[in-house]
Amino acid sequence: MRSSAWFVAKCALILCTLQLIDGAKGQRQCSENDYYYEYTECDSTGSRWRVAIPQSPGACTGLPEPVRGTECTFSCKAGEFLEMLSQECTQCAAGSYSLGSGIRFDQWDAMPAGFSSLATSLENSPPGDEKLTCNSSSWVPQGNYLESNRDECTVSLIYAVHLKKQGSISFAYQYPDSNLLFEFFIQNDQCQEMDQSADTKWLKLTNHGDWENHTVSLKSGTNILYWRTGGVLMRSKGAKPVLLKNIQIEGVAYTSECFPCIPGTFSRVPGSTTCDPCPQNTYSGHGASSCTPCNTTTQYAAEGSALCKDKPPCSRKDYFQFHTACDQEGKTQIIYKWIEPQICLEGVTGAESLPPSGKREPCPPCNPGFYNNDTATCSPCPPGTYSDGMKPCTLCPAGTEPTLGYEYKWWNVLPPNMKTSCFNVGNSKCDNMNGWEVAGDHIQSGAGSSDNDYLILNIHIPGFKLPTSMSSHAGTEFGRITFEFETVCVADCELYFMMDVNRKSTTVVESWERTKTRMTYTHVMTKNASVSYTWAFQRTNQPSDARRFVNDVVRIYSISVSNAMDGVSSGCRACALSTQPTGSMCVPCPPGHYIDAHTSQCTECPQNTYLVPHATPGPDACKPCGPGSKSDKDHSLCYSDCHFTHAEGNVTLTYDFSLLGSVGSLLNGPSFTSKGTKYFHHFNISLCGGKDQLAVCTDNVTDLSINDAQREKGEGANAVKTFICQSTVIPATGRGFHTALASQSINLADTFLGATVDSTLDGIMAELYPQTSKKVPDVNFYYISLEATSSCESGRSTVVTLRCNPEKSTKGELSVPSRCPAGTCDGCTFAFLWESSGACPTCTERDYHQIEGACKGGKQDLLYVWTEPKLCMGGMALPEKKTLPCAGMEFWFRLGGAIGAFTAVLLVSLTCYFWKKNKRLAYKYSRLVMSANKECDMPGADSCAMMEGENEGDMEDEVVYTKPSLLGKLKAIASKGNGEKYEHVQLNSSQSKALVWS
Repeated sequence: MRSSAWFVAKCALILCTLQLIDGAKGQRQCSENDYYYEYTECDSTGSRWRVAIPQSPGACTGLPEPVRGTECTFSCKAGEFLEMLSQECTQCAAGSYSLGSGIRFDQWDAMPAGFSSLATSLENSPPGDEKLTCNSSSWVPQGNYLESNRDECTVSLIYAVHLKKQGSISFAYQYPDSNLLFEFFIQNDQCQEMDQSADTKWLKLTNHGDWENHTVSLKSGTNILYWRTGGVLMRSKGAKPVLLKNIQIEGVAYTSECFPCIPGTFSRVPGSTTCDPCPQNTYSGHGASSCTPCNTTTQYAAEGSALCKDKPPCSRKDYFQFHTACDQEGKTQIIYKWIEPQICLEGVTGAESLPPSGKREPCPPCNPGFYNNDTATCSPCPPGTYSDGMKPCTLCPAGTEPTLGYEYKWWNVLPPNMKTSCFNVGNSKCDNMNGWEVAGDHIQSGAGSSDNDYLILNIHIPGFKLPTSMSSHAGTEFGRITFEFETVCVADCELYFMMDVNRKSTTVVESWERTKTRMTYTHVMTKNASVSYTWAFQRTNQPSDARRFVNDVVRIYSISVSNAMDGVSSGCRACALSTQPTGSMCVPCPPGHYIDAHTSQCTECPQNTYLVPHATPGPDACKPCGPGSKSDKDHSLCYSDCHFTHAEGNVTLTYDFSLLGSVGSLLNGPSFTSKGTKYFHHFNISLCGGKDQLAVCTDNVTDLSINDAQREKGEGANAVKTFICQSTVIPATGRGFHTALASQSINLADTFLGATVDSTLDGIMAELYPQTSKKVPDVNFYYISLEATSSCESGRSTVVTLRCNPEKSTKGELSVPSRCPAGTCDGCTFAFLWESSGACPTCTERDYHQIEGACKGGKQDLLYVWTEPKLCMGGMALPEKKTLPCAGMEFWFRLGGAIGAFTAVLLVSLTCYFWKKNKRLAYKYSRLVMSANKECDMPGADSCAMMEGENEGDMEDEVVYTKPSLLGKLKAIASKGNGEKYEHVQLNSSQSKALVWS
């Protein structure tokens, strides 16, 4: 049985072999075009084999046998490639280049092989909504660069590379918008993230139009590269995208071919390591060794062009005007010039001619702080002098000092400390373009080379210098910049105002979209540092290589910077003088002191007032703090010391809010964007304390130039240190990011107005929450932020309501109104409710009562308990239980009983006595009447009666009986005691006298 099975298998094997031989006989022999060479993976000895790989498997036969290859660490020099047939390094031909052991990607007409764009579906959709996807979000090739998504979807650009030795990756990027998060990280072949520092993982923001280079070291082996973007909170037009170009990877063991030059570039000689861009008005195709000139009569081409473009007829957008310097007669000329390079045709149908130049106009006056010294130019005033720009420089009078700064309101020439430039999104700098043009009473944006160029205006301030009288103040304001502007746009233009502190990173301070009427904006500088302020104007953020919206402009009418270190003086301000009799020099005032206008001496502000910066010298410079607040020792701000007192009627409530802690936090949400991204609003609230106990909010993504310790202190460029601040937090789950992200930190409250139980203060109304107890009123803390924004022109206001809730912990619980789940309904007015047992008033005697226990064993307990519900905290403690003897109490009870019994007996005795006395008197009275009737003859019944015509007054005698009073009876008893045994009876005569019984 076994032998028969073996025979069948052997026959089948022979049959298959014969079929393969017959098939091979029908195939042609392979030529060099039918296969290519590759190396196998390196073995443990560091060697490898070169094998032939067919282009189409099975199409031919006779592939070369494998041969031993070069060492695994072998690589060619830059400008050479490894020719696999001979396994030797060979120079690249003209029109191509090589990096030796590296590869470069600099052409993005389509996504290069090996790259992929992956959008992460959002898992954090709101309850009840269908799952939202990001299928339409991706990295998009734009010719010279890659462009990221503009929404809040998480999109990753992925490329895997295998390195034979340690290498590196470098690339250029633009990252202008902090609303979009951008990270670069590396994984190994086990999908484990490589160790990477934060400054190499999270990319720093760039200036608008600037390209930054980023380099990261790579380990040998497989490296999976990720460029990942994801939005935070998108505006209606989306975020500015991240741009990526010139990706170069070093460390590959060899390159088996050279890379052809991309269109618009060329390499003239063999062995080139790079390709050069074609000069202006020339072009080249793919793999060119030289550039071809354009017909400059009718065509043009920018530097690095892949083709020539026809020149259109000239129009208004192809020329600009400028003013010449003032001549000796105080005149300036208006000059018109074509924008260089001129890319339009003159003298053809529909072409607009260049207006004639040379029209003379009076020169505008010099800017304040400058003067005209008869040289037709404006010069800065010497130190210690000032000028309004129209008069000669003048010394400041005694008791004053010059104010330093810049005030530009006339624009005949560009000021010496300002620069203008133009940046094209794809090609870095615009060709021979000025970003801005001076125009007499304003400066305006220039034409640019395309509509999506960034037109840049910059002013650099090396530092700030406070006036002498304020030089010792550790104030919150070192200087301020104010500018007046307007924008006129048809497209989706945007103006950015940015600053770069100490040349670390550029941050967007504020931005304005589309048309804006003439308005003024002010930004306060809160630290003394070198700063560059930048205005960047972009007509549209959509890719464009044309000038269709050249009439969309921004005009800046004036720019002023106060306390600039290298500034000029446009006026003088009062200063404090030395107390010495001969002292005439300005001296610094101590913190919290103002200058008395009458004595020119430093005078301290009254208690619980703060000194207003840049106020007119005098007592009015000190403003009183609000209710429930006090000033710090420097009189620089008002704050709450956590103690508050409220009196109502004869009841006084005293609060101690220190139990709530120095800073309270609220993670509010979640909220969801239109794409389904889950995010939270994180609030930090500093209720009590001065500058040392302010709340801090920082970005953990866009502020990477400082360490964690500095970030906690609020020392980063993007850190916000104030009474109340807010950050936007995106959780790590569901977004593909490896950590929770905090961004968009903003200042909600930098000024404390006061604390009160009233529902309004200084025009700010507190949120009316449903009352839970009328015994203890809510305490409202009122704050404002004077920093104006495009949506809050008057700044923001915040009210924190503290409510006594004995069911909460001392730290309490923060919440927001139900009708405004984000803490605000309009973005300008914020409200918070802080419920805590620590918000209850301190305990007093009225908060507890006494309970008397029963008398047991001659002793009685006195207990003290809190009145329920207990609406107090801290303060007076409950008295301890008391035990008293209860014998004294029984004595008083017995005494009271004895007195009561005696009184009852006495009343009964007196009642009996007077009853008997009354009976005796009645008896005597009846005897007296009877005896009186016997003394006279008793007439008949008719004679004793009163006859007709008789009057009662005619009666002979009258008996009057008066009932004795209690006092009379007591006297009678007393008289009996004196031996009197008879009673008095008085008989009255007939002259109206009565007989009285007593």
